[in-house]
Amino acid sequence: MKLSIIIVNYNVKYFLELCLLSVKRAVENVQAEVILVDNDSSDGSEEMVRQKFPWVKLIANTSNDGFSKANNEGIKMATGEYVLLLNPDTVVAEDTFEKCIAFMDNHSDAGALGVHMVDGRGNFLPESKRGLPTPAVAFYKTFGLSALFPKSKVFDRYHLGFLSENEVNEVEVLSGAFMLMRKKALDVTGLLDETFFMYGEDIDMSYRIVKAGYKNYYFPETTIIHYKGESTKKGSVNYVKVFYNAMLIFARKHYSANQSGLFSLLIKLAIFFRGLLTILASLFSSSYLFIVDSLLSFAGIYFIKTYWENMIKYSEHYYPNEFLFIVVPIYIFFWIVATFISGGYDKPYRISDILRGVLTGTLVIAAIYAFLPETWRFSRAMILLGAGWTAFEMLLTRASYQLIKYQSFSIEGEDEKRTLIAGEADECARAEKLLHAAGAGNEVVSFVPDMKQLATLSRVYETKEIIFCTRQFRFSEIIQEIITCGNRLSYKMLSADSEAFVGSDSKNTAGDLYSFDHLFTINEPANRRKKRLFDIGICIAFIPLLPANIFLIKDAGHFISNWISVFTGKKTWVGYAGQRNLQLPPISEGVINVASGMLNMKLEAEVISKMDMLYARHYRVKKDLKILLRNYKNLGA
Repeated sequence: MKLSIIIVNYNVKYFLELCLLSVKRAVENVQAEVILVDNDSSDGSEEMVRQKFPWVKLIANTSNDGFSKANNEGIKMATGEYVLLLNPDTVVAEDTFEKCIAFMDNHSDAGALGVHMVDGRGNFLPESKRGLPTPAVAFYKTFGLSALFPKSKVFDRYHLGFLSENEVNEVEVLSGAFMLMRKKALDVTGLLDETFFMYGEDIDMSYRIVKAGYKNYYFPETTIIHYKGESTKKGSVNYVKVFYNAMLIFARKHYSANQSGLFSLLIKLAIFFRGLLTILASLFSSSYLFIVDSLLSFAGIYFIKTYWENMIKYSEHYYPNEFLFIVVPIYIFFWIVATFISGGYDKPYRISDILRGVLTGTLVIAAIYAFLPETWRFSRAMILLGAGWTAFEMLLTRASYQLIKYQSFSIEGEDEKRTLIAGEADECARAEKLLHAAGAGNEVVSFVPDMKQLATLSRVYETKEIIFCTRQFRFSEIIQEIITCGNRLSYKMLSADSEAFVGSDSKNTAGDLYSFDHLFTINEPANRRKKRLFDIGICIAFIPLLPANIFLIKDAGHFISNWISVFTGKKTWVGYAGQRNLQLPPISEGVINVASGMLNMKLEAEVISKMDMLYARHYRVKKDLKILLRNYKNLGA
């Protein structure tokens, strides 16, 4: 056996399906075996593999004990001269394995090899080649010097930015997403260190291969797609902690006490520093538009007030400070909240949502204004002028966003969904039907049978997305076309016997797809907002009912605790009934669940899972209300 390919999977069924299809083509001229280790996935991955890829050697684990341990299970079964660790969210070219094996055969000093990797939009992934995380390297990376000087031999030794991504080079560290190793080298180094649950095991293995007297090579003469990339879930504090703790394990294992101590200090600083930046970035990314609207609205009203005082009222101090610093912020609050509820902050931005939101906020302000004492009724003109400016400002900021990101002044965002489908006519027609059936909302502007026309037609039709039907085209052609067209477009692939479109717009995302299994109304921004407003509304409604609830609800103390958790967003009144399923959109833990009140029926796990699926797919607020009323007495359980 020449090659053993080991893939560890956990709940990425459709990405795995595409990966195995590309692997199937790539091993046609190679004596190879494929070993899949499934870490107790709950998304039907195991069943899919048994049905569509019966030639794959499947190890079905009943628990998820980590990436390293699962890979070791596969390595122990491997019989090939070379062992490849391959992520399930990758797509390889038809000649990838042949080229890599030929290079290894011609370089007896090669212990391991990594390849040129791009993300789902064709951007080069710098983790394709890396240096060892020494204390100095860790310091430069942690405090951003490597990002400031990406080509520096001193500051960017982590991603080796000074080495060309298009030239073969000897490197220190390879990525575990695609790591081809000589079995003889593994016999010397031993298996992956299972202390590393996730992240860091590839760095450790790369270093041990070098210490065993072999070399690690970066080989860019073949390119693969790695959809998630190194930065999967990089926006979470948990990622920061897990990743840098893996670096800490590496330092303690391989560095001297003095070096390890310095490294440990740097890692702790990194966790704090990066964690703080991550939290701030997360807060800013989720609220920056609210902040921009608030500031611009206030600035505009300030100038309107000044003009009104000087040119209409002929008095520089007609409006007291209380108006500007108390009343105006309250006005802005109502306009922004009403616009948020109306959907004015949801993409694609719509003029009608913004105007409806500002109008609703104005009506609420006017209603409250009528009940205020005379001393607090400053000016109806300021309310109307402020509302007009705020609506204009909101439209302007969203139009500017469209211009910067999509080179279009369109605020409605229709162009975001314009799609070309590349492939044979029957496959393109099937793809179009699946898109409409899945509710993706794409406007298919053309079928393209010839790959050579894609780049030109995508500009002619001003499309934003290309879908490749993989039955007709080689994966190597698709990968090259993605790189050629560049990241101005997003890309997805549809396999011949699949009903899922797989792709990812960034190495920083966990991937995305269109499929029947992923059409969940609970994931729509409007419904998420409605569910949160329902939770808060019920909390408020319970306040005057508290004395009665003490007698009506079991365990009143626990009910109050649940009330606090729901009000603060830690829980929701109605949640899923089964164990966490990564194929369902995440929601907070429920005080009660979709199966509450039916436990006497002794529902099987499969039935409960189906109930959760139906709840997520057809979510309505009235469903939450019905479940809550049915289980009113158990809200303190």
